[in-house]
Amino acid sequence: MHQVHSTGFFSITGTGFTQEEVDRQYDIGQAYFNLPLEERADPKYRCDFTQGNYFGYRAANEKKIMGTDIMDNVESVNVPKFIPDYENEPFHPYLRQFRAEIEDFSRRSLELASKVFTLFSIILELPEDYFSKRHLYEDKSEDHLRYMIYSPRSAEDDAKVQNTWSRAHTDFGSLTLLWSQNVAGLQLKTPAGEWKYVPPVDNGIICNVGDTLQFWSAGYLKSTIHRVIRPPEDQAHIHRLGLFYFVRPGDQVDIKPAPSPLLRRLGHVSEDSEDAATVTGLQYVRERVKNYHNHSDYADMRGKKFRVGNLEIEDEAA
Repeated sequence: MHQVHSTGFFSITGTGFTQEEVDRQYDIGQAYFNLPLEERADPKYRCDFTQGNYFGYRAANEKKIMGTDIMDNVESVNVPKFIPDYENEPFHPYLRQFRAEIEDFSRRSLELASKVFTLFSIILELPEDYFSKRHLYEDKSEDHLRYMIYSPRSAEDDAKVQNTWSRAHTDFGSLTLLWSQNVAGLQLKTPAGEWKYVPPVDNGIICNVGDTLQFWSAGYLKSTIHRVIRPPEDQAHIHRLGLFYFVRPGDQVDIKPAPSPLLRRLGHVSEDSEDAATVTGLQYVRERVKNYHNHSDYADMRGKKFRVGNLEIEDEAA
């Protein structure tokens, strides 16, 4: 598990998801994005970024980036957990016909993530369910299954924004599952400050640690900065479709350094760290979403810190 301690990115295979199931989810996502824009962008089903709410549809081509006249080229739809608390959250009518399949995929995604959480608990010498019980499917949280697509831009337009398709960022929650696809572009920032491609994994899932696991582990687990750039020329004309599950802590879960014997021995946490002021999962994620999306130009975020309570993370957006 050296990767989670140094870069925060790792991959898993033998996940229990068949390739047919994954392909089916990609097909559902592609069919949704094939809908007429006015249909998928119905205001009733949009994300409300002003409230930090990330459930629903996020449109492309609505925001200029990096101080240029080039428009953002990514759109997505985020599907919350299938629990009674979210029955009134945005869920597009087109997707409702696939509800059973999407719900099954959503629930099994968190089941898989819970196994990873068990490993992290063991590594930190905590009770095996320390992290998994803070991410229960039936509890309210900002978890979501995401279908996301990048539309190609001309080489000339991409050059104006340093070939950026998704600006450098960390993920706001605990763990991200990214089903492998073959269009290149995803890069992580190494501890040495270099950008490295994250290669696809046949029949596998790429995972990365998010902010809240970094906070719980007092920095032992890394929420690594990553980005998406223009693919190589032989793929630059392809629409880049992605399938994700974003795991985020329960709304009422406290985020503060865990009482880990390992972290204490390493000097990462002190005996009184549990007495630190707490921030809840909902509070952190909502404030992070608002901060990240309510900018007219993201260049001014580079190198700055984002802070809520005692929690602070580098906010390298570009």
